[in-house]
Amino acid sequence: MIPTLSTAKGKILATPGVAQVEGAGGGGLVPWAQLAGYASEDEIALSAFCTQATVSDFKLNSCGAQVNLYDRVEVSFAQQNFDVDPLSLTLSQNIIGLKLRLYGDLIYSSWPQLSLGLQHKSIADNDIAYALGAKEDSGTDVYLAASKLHLGLLAGYNVLWNTSIRYTKANEMGLLGFGGPTESGALQLEASVAVLLNKHIAIGTEYRQKPDNLGLKESDWRDVFIAWFPNKHINLTLAYVDLGTIAAVPEQTGWYLSLSGSY
Repeated sequence: MIPTLSTAKGKILATPGVAQVEGAGGGGLVPWAQLAGYASEDEIALSAFCTQATVSDFKLNSCGAQVNLYDRVEVSFAQQNFDVDPLSLTLSQNIIGLKLRLYGDLIYSSWPQLSLGLQHKSIADNDIAYALGAKEDSGTDVYLAASKLHLGLLAGYNVLWNTSIRYTKANEMGLLGFGGPTESGALQLEASVAVLLNKHIAIGTEYRQKPDNLGLKESDWRDVFIAWFPNKHINLTLAYVDLGTIAAVPEQTGWYLSLSGSY
């Protein structure tokens, strides 16, 4: 069969998830084992996204794109701009991602779908990172993700879960550099769960553990989200986020809005 560039018809609406803030397919905060877009094994899919997260003293804008090659490999790119309102300062980084589906299918295999991913990150300006004690201005996160969708599990509603283990040296995802005086690389746990209320709407929550390499009391992240999938070409996600302490500034809570499109 000749490979096509199109929206796959074999996947259930919403099952690829949304665009993760670092560019991967998955949840907003956590990459999932699913690949971005609806491509099946004989198709290629293209996706693009823009996300804004606004908390008490900071704002993050992230835009990027993904390519899903035959439901086996996902290649992604994201550019992040992090506005530090108290200092009238913007920090930026680029992220190139790669995800490989190792095993299984989200729905049809007995065991969860497994994927191995990496995200190579490089910051545009390293002065702030080095001043805070970071050791490097680039780094690569590596993660293993497992996802499963259980049809009709909760009172007839479909339930999706994902758990990921990430090795990272990144400070605040890398925006404050990599490594530091207290640590230089650690395994971190990430998890998501979502309930599909119908074929168009999903609600859920995420948790992301994060290292405190700089000794600035970097916090784990949490969110509660609702995602709308009117069709296979577009989705919109709104979330309440609790990012805890960022760069020693506590109580960073606020809202996250993301728009994604797929072809």
